[in-house]
Amino acid sequence: MTQRQFPRPKDFLPLVKFKKPDFNAKRRRLRAALTIEDLRRIAKKRTPRAAFDYTEGAAEAELSLARARQAFKDIEFHPAILRDVSKLDTGWDVLGRRSALPFGIAPTGFTRMMHTEGERAGAGAAAAAGIPFALSTMGTTPIEDVAEAGGANGRNWFQLYMWKDRDRSMALVDRAAAAGFDTLLVTVDVPVAGARLRDKRNGFAIPPELTVKTVFDMAKHPNWWFDMLTTEPLAFASLSRWSGTVADLLNSMFDPTVDYEDLAWIKAQWPGKLVVKGVQTVADAKRLADMGVDGITLSNHGGRQLDRAPVPFHLLPEVVREVGRDTEVHVDTGIMSGADIVASIALGARFTMIGRAYLYGLMAGGRDGVDRTIAILKEEVERTMRLLGVASLEELEPGHVTQLQRLIPR
Repeated sequence: MTQRQFPRPKDFLPLVKFKKPDFNAKRRRLRAALTIEDLRRIAKKRTPRAAFDYTEGAAEAELSLARARQAFKDIEFHPAILRDVSKLDTGWDVLGRRSALPFGIAPTGFTRMMHTEGERAGAGAAAAAGIPFALSTMGTTPIEDVAEAGGANGRNWFQLYMWKDRDRSMALVDRAAAAGFDTLLVTVDVPVAGARLRDKRNGFAIPPELTVKTVFDMAKHPNWWFDMLTTEPLAFASLSRWSGTVADLLNSMFDPTVDYEDLAWIKAQWPGKLVVKGVQTVADAKRLADMGVDGITLSNHGGRQLDRAPVPFHLLPEVVREVGRDTEVHVDTGIMSGADIVASIALGARFTMIGRAYLYGLMAGGRDGVDRTIAILKEEVERTMRLLGVASLEELEPGHVTQLQRLIPR
């Protein structure tokens, strides 16, 4: 029979360790977040619905976003074994300068609506991590302030929507160049604004269209309101003021006449690297490569423009085969983990960009939350690489990934 005795402290105390209490609520929340989805859940609790839905939502039925995320779930990895992965190199050159990780922060609009630290938090966190930060034309922090937030180690890109007012557009470009931004991202999938139905239903306008429902929701987020009301007023970095819906604002800015000649005109004036963002067909990728652009970003705008648009991750292998030797191919939309990033690099992408993942961290905890986003993705990239048996990004190749088919053309 099993002999039993009273437990003695000297026997069980070496087997347990009491966790030191942390009385900093934000630090405790962020430390408990192990995935981007965890940060998303925190962000949803801490942010008014209209602001959260602006980040979370996409166009119309939101099929493009759902399909993009599903595409990353529908992959199979093929690891190699018995490889020395004790030391990893997670960085390489992107557009002529080294990035410590194969991802950067994508341009996002209305960013200080998500958290008052806004683009300053993103630029500072990116600089600390050694990765690029992209500022949107619709950003809410001035170009010069973003450059200052990144400091001497910051690497900043400027994303351009070509307005109907060309002089005003190029004045922004000139400011970005003067502030040391080294890359221009020209977004080309916005002849008009997409139908973002969540924003319309939430009364997301400038100024906000308040209803009993929205006021009640706001009352549940006093910390958000305290930050918003005790810091500098929300304003666009490139627009003095506006009164109307977000869609009206976008439609007033976007120019449906922009064509390849306009792109060539922009290219001739910009002194740094030029990347075209919003490419969704192989034919357009080839034409842009023939023009001599430095990079293209396969993107359907996070599903926020044309619903049922092509999935960028699905386009990636064929575009890389056609233009990858001469032109860098970047990809965004749907990335929610480091494994998604590694799969993209394996299939030929030189770089990836995170938008919502970054904003979830920002909403969850300001600059600390963005740092946590980058830390989570970095850890996942490193772990995935080690489990695949690769010690550097150069060792990743298409044989490491199979894209499983779900949507097959008839």
